[in-house]
Amino acid sequence: MKMLLNKETLARKAPKLAELTRQVLFDDIWQRDQLSARERSLLTLATLTALGRVEQIPWHIRFARQNGLTHDELVESFTHLAFYAGWPAAVTALNCLEDNVCPSPE
Repeated sequence: MKMLLNKETLARKAPKLAELTRQVLFDDIWQRDQLSARERSLLTLATLTALGRVEQIPWHIRFARQNGLTHDELVESFTHLAFYAGWPAAVTALNCLEDNVCPSPE
């Protein structure tokens, strides 16, 4: 079984990448005033969905909920993405909403 990287495991595996992620991405980019955290979450989930970066989607769903997005808004966002990112990408992202875990491909 493949281990997913989280903040702690990333710090052990790639300390500099973990440091840059915290300092540049979350302490700088995510804090800029031009977009709200809610808007940034929508953009991030749309990008991850469109690019098929399934492993990152559950964490960002949890973060999006912390940033004020509701379950219904997430469902609607993924439904909307079906027309721009493709049906398989949207359905995969929707599957990640259940228990914030993406089903592993069989």
